[in-house]
Amino acid sequence: MSVQYGPDLQRWYRYWITFSTLLQKEVMRFSRIWVQTILPSAITTTLYFVIFGRLIGDRIGSMDGFPYMDFIVPGLALMAVITNAYSNVVSSFYSSKFSRYVEELLVSPAPAWVILAGYVAGGVARGVTVGIVVMLVAMFFTDVSPHSWPITLLVFVLTALLFALGGFINAVFANSFDDISIVPTFVLAPLTYLGGVFYSIDLLPDVWQWLSLLNPVLYMVNAFRYGLLGTTDIPLLMAFVIIVLFIGVFAVVSLRLLERGVGIKQ
Repeated sequence: MSVQYGPDLQRWYRYWITFSTLLQKEVMRFSRIWVQTILPSAITTTLYFVIFGRLIGDRIGSMDGFPYMDFIVPGLALMAVITNAYSNVVSSFYSSKFSRYVEELLVSPAPAWVILAGYVAGGVARGVTVGIVVMLVAMFFTDVSPHSWPITLLVFVLTALLFALGGFINAVFANSFDDISIVPTFVLAPLTYLGGVFYSIDLLPDVWQWLSLLNPVLYMVNAFRYGLLGTTDIPLLMAFVIIVLFIGVFAVVSLRLLERGVGIKQ
């Protein structure tokens, strides 16, 4: 005797199939070429620890009461999360536009929010995976252990979610493969390096401290640093408010763009 599902349950089951299929595709996409997607971050982080942590860090001494190598761990981990969550979505969705199979998704019964969720979840999966690899590398150089596991994991996921949405917006407006490299080069890299990854903003003059507060990456790095080390330059509640606010704005913008078919429908 077969089980009969109601119309609502059947609809949600179809949504789940769509979401899980997109997520599986995205995970297989970056895991198949792990040498290009996961390994480089581990190598880059190792170099950062050797050069900035070991060679330069010994000369700097402590930062906010922590060895300099321990102090830069949160920033290096989030750098990897930001870069990989962003690049996974921007490259994948633009490829779907370039190959024109995204049009088949848009004419399917699946709503736009399910399609968006599938791509973004793939970006989050890659960002978190690479972030975990970076943290494992950090264990070989430091003795850092999370001050607060819930905050550490929450910031990890929220940061990946935010920049996965950012990658989606970039992909929507991109008209060539060159366009998907503009934002990471001229926006993400400066924001990340000026986001308190390698220093405390207390070291900056008052004017530069105020300007640093306009950088959203600063709030993520400091919230994550609190989760790992228990210290932060920014009030924790303010950091979470800023992160969630940006996620909400990016999510609304992404959904509206996808529903209107901006950059897709000719």
